[in-house]
Amino acid sequence: MTDLFNRLRSAVPGVLWPMAPDHAGASALALQHQLDQSQWWSVAQLQQQQLRQFQSVLRHALETVPCWRERLGNALQNPVDHFDWVRFRELPLLTRADVQQLGNHLLSRRIPPEHGRLVNSETSGSTGRPIKRYGSGLTELFWRAFTLREHLWHARDFSGRLAAIRLKVERGETKGWGPATDLVFDTGPCALLNLRTDLDEQLDWLQAQAPQYLITNASNLLWLAQRSRERGIRLPGLLQARSFGGALPDGTRAAVRAAWGVGLADVYTAEEVGYIALQCPHHEHYHVQSEGLIVEILDDDGRPCAPGRIGRVVVTTLHNFAMPLIRYELGDFAEAGEACACGRGLPVIARILGRERNILRLPDGRRHWPSFPTDKWSRAVPVIRQLQIVQKSRVDMLLRIVAPRKLSEDEARTLIASLQACLGHPFRMTIERVDEIARSGNFKFEDFVSECAD
Repeated sequence: MTDLFNRLRSAVPGVLWPMAPDHAGASALALQHQLDQSQWWSVAQLQQQQLRQFQSVLRHALETVPCWRERLGNALQNPVDHFDWVRFRELPLLTRADVQQLGNHLLSRRIPPEHGRLVNSETSGSTGRPIKRYGSGLTELFWRAFTLREHLWHARDFSGRLAAIRLKVERGETKGWGPATDLVFDTGPCALLNLRTDLDEQLDWLQAQAPQYLITNASNLLWLAQRSRERGIRLPGLLQARSFGGALPDGTRAAVRAAWGVGLADVYTAEEVGYIALQCPHHEHYHVQSEGLIVEILDDDGRPCAPGRIGRVVVTTLHNFAMPLIRYELGDFAEAGEACACGRGLPVIARILGRERNILRLPDGRRHWPSFPTDKWSRAVPVIRQLQIVQKSRVDMLLRIVAPRKLSEDEARTLIASLQACLGHPFRMTIERVDEIARSGNFKFEDFVSECAD
């Protein structure tokens, strides 16, 4: 803890302890202090404050966003002040298609000036259908707050070097880790590299940077770890790998441990809503960031899933007064989790499972999430550098592989048998060798994609 205090950034020359922050730094620390307290609240305490904050958002949405008045008019016969969780769950779901169709009609006509400047972006659109997203200085404040919370949860050494391989950056270096930390702490440098860089070039760059921490897209991290082992590259100074951007592919944690001997911390975010959940510092499951949003995991009948059950992720933002999203169905699926042994009252997501297009369909109509960890097939057919399964019908699979040569008949049979066992059905499988497996529009890699028409 002393080392952490020694990294605090003071805005007053000559004053090193106690640190004297500037206004922005003081706000960041005050918010972090509140988050440090609320993470230990009970579920009932968290829900009470969530409902209180939601009423404020709902009132604003009804007053300043006409389409919300139209959508919710029938569901809101009583004043907002008398709102409860039963009425909340009666509100209609907002789908991704709704957001795409409504567009700027979801934008508030009167954003509180105290919320700061309007910011906007476009989601990456992995399905080929991006959507516009609006926020404010306030939503950016909370984004930074949850980023800093994640650093503190995992007790990172702020003096270390961070390597970030992301999509919206250019190769270079900054003096600090980013706005979330730089307002409050003195950190080591951050080296930046664009995610579109060739994989081997990424590895060479990482070796040269010798970082203590690495953050990149989840699928890219798996690629890097696998390729690192193939080339015998170690990163001896690395303390932890960090991932974001979609469901964590099977085998990623094991691959990172095998390649570099370190653990992995994952985060669950969506550009439209910000941070959804952070990995627990003591376990591999995730804690919902209840101070920033309401997260529901709903079954096919729209009821909350019990722990261990998989359902649709539905999110309500609590601080976006620029573009309020109420019961927004992200398109993701996740598994609800039990209360965490760490003592935090923040709800648990056991697993993030991806989207509808990532669900396996069996011939009898059943559906489940496919699992075929790399170590299940790569040991038997080590020549394969990368693999993607595309379900063409309920009985047919296309296996796209990246390999330096064509597989032998024995290798092909071994691969197919291994994958059939993993998928739980003797699907017909066709192997297609390619030079590269295309990534989606947001440069994520999906190891399983369903193209079934039914």
